[in-house]
Amino acid sequence: MRLLLIRHGQTPNNVVGALDTAFPGAGLTDLGRAQAAAVPAALADEDVSAVYASPLVRTQLTGTPLAQERGIEVHVREGLEEIAAGEFEMRSDRAAVEAYLGALSSWLHGDLDHALPGGSTGHEFIGRYDAAVRAVAERHGRDDTVALFSHGAAIRAYATRAAGLAAEDVESMWINNTGMILLEGHPTQGWGLVHWTSELLGGAHLAGVRAHDVTGEAVDEELDD
Repeated sequence: MRLLLIRHGQTPNNVVGALDTAFPGAGLTDLGRAQAAAVPAALADEDVSAVYASPLVRTQLTGTPLAQERGIEVHVREGLEEIAAGEFEMRSDRAAVEAYLGALSSWLHGDLDHALPGGSTGHEFIGRYDAAVRAVAERHGRDDTVALFSHGAAIRAYATRAAGLAAEDVESMWINNTGMILLEGHPTQGWGLVHWTSELLGGAHLAGVRAHDVTGEAVDEELDD
């Protein structure tokens, strides 16, 4: 199975760097809608047989153009949500951003007991995300290509664990809006990384000014004072 893990398009809270992880979340900006509209052409060579999205609005809006172009539905799958910010929800200050990225870094390095205040442990996150991916895989053949629209930090954390990637390599990697991580394999056999596309699928001309887009930026990126 080819699993296309695609981050949603730009939201107003991406622009200001706010930790927007709760349901239903923000919609897309005008630029975010343009980014979503560019996804079908960017994936023209992929034989996508199904489109899934998390329960958060922004992923469903991003996946809709691809689903419409392929004549299929967007299936909402619980478990594909962003890593919860807990008590730091909707904050954009330095302390909140460092705490969030610190938690992600801990998980990448194998400390799955770590949890943000009011948030989940790494064990809980990986468990629910993996369960969602397994449920998707059970509905499709091993030769199918499935597009799964999700969230920046969640995609990176899951892909790192699922494909056995080195934390030291992943920490310096980021994922822009509509960036994509492509995995091949199956939950019963394991996953391998095919490629990690940090830039937007539709091209760099659709990139916005990158503020502290917290859930998409590199874990080891220095914060401005």
